Amino acid sequence: MKPITRRRFLRRSSAAAAASLFAPGFVSAQDPVVDSAAESAHGVREQVAWIAEPFLLTDVRLLPGLFYDQQEINRAYLHSLDNDSLLWSFRKTAGLPTPGSYYGGWEAPDCELRGHFNGGHYLSAVALTYAGTGDDALRDKGNALVAELAKCQAANRNGYLSAYPEDFFDRLRREQQVWAPFYTLHKILAGHLDMYVYCGNQQALANAEGLAKWIDHWAEGISDAQMARILKTEYGGTMEALLNLYALTGKKQYLSLSHRFEQEQFFGPLAAHRDELKGLHANTHVPKVIGAARRYELTGDERYRQISEFFWGQIVNERAYATGGTSNFEFWRTDAGELGGELSLDSEEGCVGYNMLKLSRHVFGWTTDPRVMDYYERVLFNTRLGTQDAQGLKMYYLPLAAGYWKYFNSPTHSFWCCTGTGAEEFAKFADSIYFHDANSIYVNLFIASEVNWKQKGIRLRQETSFPEEDGTRLTIHIGQPGEFALQLRIPYWATQGGTVRLNGEALPVFARPSSYLTLKRKWHDGDRVELSLPMQLHSSPLAGDPILQAVMYGPLVLAVRMGNDGLTREMQYDTSGKNIHPPGDPKPAPAPEVAASDVAAAIAPAGGTFTFATTRGEKRDLVPLYKLSGERYAVYFKTQQA
Repeated sequence: MKPITRRRFLRRSSAAAAASLFAPGFVSAQDPVVDSAAESAHGVREQVAWIAEPFLLTDVRLLPGLFYDQQEINRAYLHSLDNDSLLWSFRKTAGLPTPGSYYGGWEAPDCELRGHFNGGHYLSAVALTYAGTGDDALRDKGNALVAELAKCQAANRNGYLSAYPEDFFDRLRREQQVWAPFYTLHKILAGHLDMYVYCGNQQALANAEGLAKWIDHWAEGISDAQMARILKTEYGGTMEALLNLYALTGKKQYLSLSHRFEQEQFFGPLAAHRDELKGLHANTHVPKVIGAARRYELTGDERYRQISEFFWGQIVNERAYATGGTSNFEFWRTDAGELGGELSLDSEEGCVGYNMLKLSRHVFGWTTDPRVMDYYERVLFNTRLGTQDAQGLKMYYLPLAAGYWKYFNSPTHSFWCCTGTGAEEFAKFADSIYFHDANSIYVNLFIASEVNWKQKGIRLRQETSFPEEDGTRLTIHIGQPGEFALQLRIPYWATQGGTVRLNGEALPVFARPSSYLTLKRKWHDGDRVELSLPMQLHSSPLAGDPILQAVMYGPLVLAVRMGNDGLTREMQYDTSGKNIHPPGDPKPAPAPEVAASDVAAAIAPAGGTFTFATTRGEKRDLVPLYKLSGERYAVYFKTQQA
């Protein structure tokens, strides 16, 4: 099938699983553009226009380099999984034959979250990979999976589609113990929407509508008070997925249904600019705010923008580590700005970083605030990079207490939540590098890639080995000379300035940190821009405990190397399918100490590429956190305050 034609609808298309996906309008392969504020059976134009929109994944290609390599490792892992095994529990639930063998861990037949990866995250990752690489074989694998899932749905006879039986929802309705059935249903719904949007799979949309109608029927007769109690059980991005389905189809029943999954108990304080996040499970709640962002875009109700932006600011400014990640033991356990004592084996959860990137993408589209992309870059390089190994296996937590190490899932017997979000994240690295408005290209991230602005006849090629070099080179390819603006992000960490050259000649302009340097001119084919951004060492104190400080080099968190004595494979990989932590209840080590009040003053380059060492007290070697694997490390130093 040909992909859906999306002139505006997917100019915002998130490379994240149909979650921050949909742009101000929708065009199907057969249908005309929907008029501004109008609806049809084929989609709905959004009420809020973004100031700038990302390029389609199909218009951006990664070039050889760090991110391309990680994309390809993830792609090989997606190919390695077997459709019959992915389908096993869906077929079992539908009463169909079950050839092959089932996968283990969170996809085992006795796990109450089964289906979240196999019928959800996997489809999203396949669709995103196809959009970003043009891998026809992987698309065909996803299409075959959708077709078999349709057979399971047909056998269920009522639109239901899941890898566990409907009585899970009976337990939920009766407010009995059950893990999180709507969390999994959201992943299945989102995966099908991605297969429709990115692969043009009409059956996927039909499956999604059938499942949404089942949800609608299930919710009938449930009072608002009872629904409020039900929503205390994690339900992921159900609200957002239903809003995306409304955006695709224009059917108001999905807009109305999405409102049933709006948790006023959570939204009310945020709308009033009150941080009442203490005690909340982090990854339960970030998807709810992404849903609020979608409701703002689809309805124009400013309340939901207020909710989204206030929440984003509180996490970024008050509840984030040096990496940009957030949560400890999966929760926000303290008051805002008080992270002292919150370093552990379980800080931070990978899923939360994934969802914060999705939310950040919305906020940036509304504002084009470069500080949002400063945060995006920090999370991307520290919380996401380095959480995949050479086999494509992913991490659940990124430990931030001293003395721990990285721990990965097994290929077929884990399938944690972070396995799924990781598979999506590593499929969409081409997303958000570039945004555009009517006559500008925003260069947000320094990643080797090429973007094709088809409407303008412009190709922009970015060649860089950033962060191992402190700059990037951009070459313009254009059929006829034309005027437009290049908006080059000057990051927060570029405190010592930089240089920009046009066709080899230095320009007498630059811009302050956390801003865009605008180069507007008539461009000619072959014009070349070179941007140099020298990186500096700087410290990042832990909120609420300034004695504990991480050291950063540009956007990169540096980690102290603490050796690998005694680390076995069983301590680094989930070989049983049952552990999200290394076995043996490992204990943290004392934080390394430096005789300085500012840790950056006690660190210096050590002669090699990206190698650093302490210059005071006991010698400690440091490298970027994303590069470390197979050894213990520390992120935060204990400093001596004056």
